[in-house]
Amino acid sequence: MNMNRIFDILDNMKEKYGNKDVLAKRGPDGKWIKYTVEQYDEHAHAIASALLEMGLQKGDKVATIMQNRPEWNFLDMGITMAGCIHVPVYPTLNANDYRYILNHADVKVIVMGVAQIFHRVEPAVPDLTAHPEIFTIDEIEGQRNFSELLQIGRDNREKWNPVIDKIKAETSPEDIATLIYTSGTTGNPKGVLLRHKSMVINAAQVASWNTHDFHACVLSFLPLCHVYERVCNYMYQILGGTIYYATSLATIAKDLKDIHAMGFCAVPRVLEMMFNKLQAAGKDLKGVKRAIYHWAFRIAQVYDNEKTNWFYKKKYQIADLLVYSKWREALGGNPMIVVSGGSCIQERIIRLFTAAKMEVYEGYGLTETSPVISVNNPMRKELHPGTVGVILPCIEFKLADDGEILTRGDCVMAGYYKDPESTKQAIDDEGWFHTGDIGTMVDGFLKITDRKKEIFKLSTGKYVAPQMLENKLKESYYIEQALVIGENEKIAAAIIVPNFDALHFWCAKHKIHFTSDADLVNNPEVNKRIQREIAKMNKELAEHEQIRKFRLVADEWTTQTGELSQTLKLRRSVLYKKYDALCREIYQYDVKEAQME
Repeated sequence: MNMNRIFDILDNMKEKYGNKDVLAKRGPDGKWIKYTVEQYDEHAHAIASALLEMGLQKGDKVATIMQNRPEWNFLDMGITMAGCIHVPVYPTLNANDYRYILNHADVKVIVMGVAQIFHRVEPAVPDLTAHPEIFTIDEIEGQRNFSELLQIGRDNREKWNPVIDKIKAETSPEDIATLIYTSGTTGNPKGVLLRHKSMVINAAQVASWNTHDFHACVLSFLPLCHVYERVCNYMYQILGGTIYYATSLATIAKDLKDIHAMGFCAVPRVLEMMFNKLQAAGKDLKGVKRAIYHWAFRIAQVYDNEKTNWFYKKKYQIADLLVYSKWREALGGNPMIVVSGGSCIQERIIRLFTAAKMEVYEGYGLTETSPVISVNNPMRKELHPGTVGVILPCIEFKLADDGEILTRGDCVMAGYYKDPESTKQAIDDEGWFHTGDIGTMVDGFLKITDRKKEIFKLSTGKYVAPQMLENKLKESYYIEQALVIGENEKIAAAIIVPNFDALHFWCAKHKIHFTSDADLVNNPEVNKRIQREIAKMNKELAEHEQIRKFRLVADEWTTQTGELSQTLKLRRSVLYKKYDALCREIYQYDVKEAQME
């Protein structure tokens, strides 16, 4: 059937896949609770009926604030079937963020998940000017429960069914389906207005490139309130997959194994953590096992699915038998397709996981582009580390004179909500959306070189692309996170969070004593070890790109503490402020200022 509205995806599932299991979550007893297509449809209709019974009109906003769970899907479909606009919000924000977003969006109804989320939002509720109705999925004293919302719908289903059918028939693919607030790295988030057709066209195109039989199952753990995981979720539904929701990031490996998953979507940070665990596992082995493990790691680092060299293929087969197959076994045993997006991923990670038949396909896009602009194509087994694939056929694309990536067409947003000035800045008079990313084409594949706004100039006039350098630094086993600085300075420098597990092992091996991680970052021997890693990296760089100074810090950068955005990107303005004193020390501002006086 022709799909160009969100709810068309559900109708397509009913038509093509019968009454199979399509959504699942862990119950209190740890067992999977599964929902069929029929149950999905019934819940969505109940929600649509309830919203109409409560008096909501076409274009009214309904917010969801919850972790990934089938109820999110029920609400997503029900909201759009009632002609309303879905406003999915991150469940990890603070009261000020909720106050701003829920007021800015004019939200009429809010549905929240667990009690922890409710208590995070609760301080903002008295200040919400639209006085929205609130429902919670957890039982919370004094609060209306999600079961009540469903019951309202079920009690009035017969009354509202003809209206829902009429709303669906009259909904245009051009109508706004969702209002998504970008996590942002500075200032208040912007509300991105996306049409029905934008996400559905995007999801259908990516689905057409998939090779797996997704009548099997996939794991979902990235936030559904982010457009990347959401459109991947639509893709899985179009393909007829069963989507299992991970309990948390900590349970990913267990959940993958439990469901024998055939794929998942990830951001580089998640794959970096998985890579580090695999790397660390080799450190605990002894003798021949350790040697074989590290040998297999090295084989994977140069993996290329187009290599035809007989000797390499034979070595790879042995490495797969002895090592890679054990990794797959620990994650469910099946070959997988893993789509990575959100920011650049290190080449060695792509090669390692792909060698282990957990094929990593890197893509690129933004909330404003619904989101995918380009992706490496599983249908053609495209393994091109360092690129983000080919441009989707449904996307218009060009590079500006300065290399900025521009796109236009059905997948571009309708604009920023209540912000015509920002909309005008982002979309030019010819309809081209300016992404703010700098790229180049390499043999037909798009390569992202950096964020336009993040590239900085040294006092020598040379430009530095910090994200590229940060990724190179993180290739070291001893470096967990890095922030490259140096705007208007003579040299580039870095603030580094070490991989403390790796350092603890190294210190034990070299009999270096320490009392804490804070003690460790000030240890001269540790700093010399990191310096060797940086020196090795510097050999591959142009002179002006080389990291000349660095400082180690014993902090953890997280979304909760504010250094990372909700999509796990560095929030540079926050980090600059946090480490102002350290930056001043690196560049000797205090000395310079004293000399000037």
